[in-house]
Amino acid sequence: MNTRRQSLLFPELFEKTEIPKPVNVASVPQRSPFRYPGGKTWFVPTFRQWIARMYPKPSILVEPFAGGGIISLTALFENLVEKAVMVELDDEIAAVWESVVNGDAEWLANRILTFDLTKEAVIKELEKALNTQREKAFQTILKNRTFHGGILAEGSGFLKYGENGKGIRSRWYPETLAKRFLNLNQIASRIDFRCDDGIRVLKEFATNQEAVYFIDPPYTAGGKKAGKRLYKHSNLDHERLFTVCESLKGDFLITYDNAEEVKRMARTHGFQMRLIPMTNTHHARLEELVIGKDLSWMDRFHAVHEPEVEYLVRNKKNKRPNKGVERTR
Repeated sequence: MNTRRQSLLFPELFEKTEIPKPVNVASVPQRSPFRYPGGKTWFVPTFRQWIARMYPKPSILVEPFAGGGIISLTALFENLVEKAVMVELDDEIAAVWESVVNGDAEWLANRILTFDLTKEAVIKELEKALNTQREKAFQTILKNRTFHGGILAEGSGFLKYGENGKGIRSRWYPETLAKRFLNLNQIASRIDFRCDDGIRVLKEFATNQEAVYFIDPPYTAGGKKAGKRLYKHSNLDHERLFTVCESLKGDFLITYDNAEEVKRMARTHGFQMRLIPMTNTHHARLEELVIGKDLSWMDRFHAVHEPEVEYLVRNKKNKRPNKGVERTR
């Protein structure tokens, strides 16, 4: 069905809306036990809009770089899909999701509730030898909740001041965390978790017409320093990712930092782009790049727009390049 006919049959879907104003993440149900750098809680309302417009309803969501998993968890709790394939290469983060899938969410909840959090107690706990996956999962949650920015990559350290000078206790909410783990039991059987390479799993599902994909890769080369600081596995062949996305039968959304090299790859592979407002952890207003096969549905959002591209026009007389601006279509 073409866009014009859809607009006539379903006019409410094509009315201008203010949804993509920077989202107050407190208004989004917090499903994940992680504080995750680069987390996509702010993107949840847009994700809902994207998947709600699909007919027939997709049965599988594949998230190849799951991290804190808020998109997959939202899709499952709100019954937007039947199953989520969550993929994460970081073995510490993987330990948490594997423990949930293997039935240890209640054990983790109890461990969190009974742990007396002090800096000395955390150091002692992190020095313990690990005998089980669930113990590794608990250590991961401890680090995620007491380290600066929730960063698990090498070189990260304890929060110094935190909120209101509470230090490492400022992000430790035992009752809330325990409840999140217990709630995960409701959807654990619908999670297909893989500690694996995200691109390999994308290729596995490429021909599945019932699958859709939410893809939030690590930083590109331009943000390599930031990626290395935030994530244990930050190196990715982004060109290979775009090539694999061309082969996907189902629809997909990719979110990226607004980098010129990413926009060049998107154009080369024939994908559409939009910029959407977001607020980072320092409350600075930024724009995130969204890439997909057809993003015309986003044009009803006032704050969303296509990115502009700088290009070079060579002057034939002096052969000097002049900068211009071209609006992509």
